[in-house]
Amino acid sequence: MRLSTLAAAAVVGLGFVTAGHAERLTDQPLVDAAWLQQNLGDESLVVIDVRDAVENASPYASAHIPGAISAPYSTSGWRLEIEGVPGQFPGVEPASELIGSLGIDNDDHVVIVAQGTNSSEFGAATRVYWTFKVLGHDAVSILNGGARAWEAAGGEVTDVATVLEPATFTPDFRQELLATTADVQTALANGTPLVDGRPAAQYRGEAKSPVARVAGTIPGAVNIDNGLLYDAENASFADAAAIAALADGVGVGADEANIAFCNTGHWASIVWFGLHEVQGNANTRMYDGSLAEWTADPARPVENGV
Repeated sequence: MRLSTLAAAAVVGLGFVTAGHAERLTDQPLVDAAWLQQNLGDESLVVIDVRDAVENASPYASAHIPGAISAPYSTSGWRLEIEGVPGQFPGVEPASELIGSLGIDNDDHVVIVAQGTNSSEFGAATRVYWTFKVLGHDAVSILNGGARAWEAAGGEVTDVATVLEPATFTPDFRQELLATTADVQTALANGTPLVDGRPAAQYRGEAKSPVARVAGTIPGAVNIDNGLLYDAENASFADAAAIAALADGVGVGADEANIAFCNTGHWASIVWFGLHEVQGNANTRMYDGSLAEWTADPARPVENGV
């Protein structure tokens, strides 16, 4: 952990160890509070708190996991408006520069922490996780249940900020995880399943996000409401068996190629994470532009989901 002088002093005061090794600490996409507590002092671990301000108050400033760095989801540059389409992957170079500016390099194992309030809020963690994966960084996990689960487990918190010295992060871009509009058009032509991760009312055309030009979904798409993948009451992501049942219920095979989408690639990241990372379907991609991009062109077809 490459700490600035002030942050290092604070961490030493909290009893962190500085010895460690640069290696992938686990291959699990989700880790629990006990695992994080056990590994918190490892030199190769970096915890990213992606919680956004609530009513102009920073939850990170109030209380966070000791040693965690702050990189709020909405304001740090994880997603940008590009060519009029909001919430886009910022590009390989900008995303890599952001990660390096946070003090993360290719030898670090990253654990991402959201608040864990509900599925949509937890999507901040899944979207940032997807960003690391697209950039070729496999040493990344999400704290299951987020800060809620950490506090429920009696985990220590602090209001002392940690800042890491800037590092160099070298990407290895994985195009196969990122679906484009052209990929979706090809999927429509060849029958590849399209998985709409929005709430059912939006899928059926009964409600609409302001970023979509019209209500409805991409023709033939099936719906896995992102809210079904996260237990908000108990702050826990669905397990592989539950996700497999959801996928099977809409006719998506365990290893079948498919593309997840929503309005801006936020809710879609929850579905992608569930299918690709937790269930283990390596053939799931995410349409970053989603309906904000798809519906921008009136020539592209839209229908109400059934």
